[in-house]
Amino acid sequence: MNITQHTDYAFRVLMYLGTCPARRVTIKEVAERFDISRSHLMKVVTALVAKGFVDGARGKGGGLSLARAPAQIGLGDVVRQMEPSLELVECFGSKSHCLLDPACRLKGALGGALQAFFAALDRLTLADLVGGDPALHAALGIPLPAPQPARPTIAIAPATPQR
Repeated sequence: MNITQHTDYAFRVLMYLGTCPARRVTIKEVAERFDISRSHLMKVVTALVAKGFVDGARGKGGGLSLARAPAQIGLGDVVRQMEPSLELVECFGSKSHCLLDPACRLKGALGGALQAFFAALDRLTLADLVGGDPALHAALGIPLPAPQPARPTIAIAPATPQR
């Protein structure tokens, strides 16, 4: 299985946004961090917005954020939505001209491998990739969010009945 650069960049954008949940991120910021062409990244982001993975807002205060919680973004779903084709070889398509097609066992073996590939990805979400990983934050140059102080617990005694 070969993932296209388009899908690779989609994962990078999603991971970056997943490490910055409290703020909007600009395409310029992501492009500079990954050293990717802004125009190419714009095409990727447009697809991510169209597929419902990312919210985009224009203008002052605009930018990108995840459209869903990281735990609701399945990796298999991202690949299925972003890849232009999942045909590993010619015979997976409807216009196969392979002489071996009627008797080929390779097609079944590759089909099984593709199913196993997606089964592995379907067990993971974006949350599994970004979940507060200090090494990821350091690699991206994004500080970890400060831990939220625990809220004090106040015990409330049940009201005593009045006589």
